[in-house]
Amino acid sequence: MGMKTMKRSTTTPRSEFLAGVRGELPILVGTIPFGLIYGVSAIGAGIPAPLAQAMSLIIFAGSAQFATAQLYAASLPGLVIVITGAIINLRHLLYSASVAPYTRRLPTRWKLPLAYLLTDEAYAVTISHYRETSDETPHRHWFYLGAGLALWSTWQASTAVGILLGAQVPASWSLDFALPLTFIALVVPAIKDRASLGVALVAGIVAILAVALPLKSGIIAATLAALAAGIALESLMSRRGHGQGAAEQPGNIDTLAAEKEEQIL
Repeated sequence: MGMKTMKRSTTTPRSEFLAGVRGELPILVGTIPFGLIYGVSAIGAGIPAPLAQAMSLIIFAGSAQFATAQLYAASLPGLVIVITGAIINLRHLLYSASVAPYTRRLPTRWKLPLAYLLTDEAYAVTISHYRETSDETPHRHWFYLGAGLALWSTWQASTAVGILLGAQVPASWSLDFALPLTFIALVVPAIKDRASLGVALVAGIVAILAVALPLKSGIIAATLAALAAGIALESLMSRRGHGQGAAEQPGNIDTLAAEKEEQIL
């Protein structure tokens, strides 16, 4: 009787970790200026330097940190700030659900730090790596760790430098413009089709109409309206796709899912 030869993976924890770092490097080019702007803006909003850096350590989510700085500058209650940050970070639930099938067998000592490192940028390169490799690669979570730590260390360093720079900027230099400009720079490149344009228009219109709401709750209203618009538009696109006939377009569902993933990333 012949014995089956088991195929062994040629990867090691070190090689996977370094591959994760390399995969994250192109994204870090945009992360550095983003972190710098956050640090400067946080100081301009009146947040003490230690707290501004602590936000990067604890929240570790750029868009939520920018929103928190803006709401803090407006002297809003802490509960409103926390709720707004939580709504903005709802997308991480989608990332978690997507990564879960690849990490469910890991022990808790791995799941906890990887969950902390789950960000937009780390997710983007990690999920692609998971899909391109097989389950026979036992050290894929080291890739995730490498990508996540590369982003984490860069974000902490860049925000620290931004905080130091912000402390040197005179108070007469109003830095409020940096927040909306940064968000515009993030949103515009993400508008790639009619659906994303519709969501952006709904969010913008609601934000303008709700600007007079108390406690700056117009931000929450605009976020919820954008989420509702996104769900409605996706449902409409799905019905239209089915109406065209799955037989005529067998790859329609997969294509739509891929396009949706690109919008999220």
